[in-house]
Amino acid sequence: QVQLVESGGGLVQAGGSLRLSCAASKSIRQYAMNWYRQAPGKQRDLVASISRGGSTNYVDSVKGRFTISRENAENTVYLQMNSLKPEDTAVYYCNAVSSFYTSWGQGTQVTVSS
Repeated sequence: QVQLVESGGGLVQAGGSLRLSCAASKSIRQYAMNWYRQAPGKQRDLVASISRGGSTNYVDSVKGRFTISRENAENTVYLQMNSLKPEDTAVYYCNAVSSFYTSWGQGTQVTVSS
């Protein structure tokens, strides 16, 4: 089962950008990869996903601002976040899904100040 480690979170002003990384312990070629986020007191929600073939999907609230990408050769998935808003504040989690397993990272905090 793949292990995931997120990085790149931090504190940024509204309108700023951050790039999150999710490093996997082994090949992610057979995994669909997702980014979720969870704000305090709220459920964990899907933000963006990328299939094994590279097709992407986004929740409406981040379309045009966030970009998910994958570098299979580096076993890494990225989430480029631009034009950040205070409502994007949350812990962001990386998720890997295959036919047999689903794995989660420990999360990285993103805080957007107004």
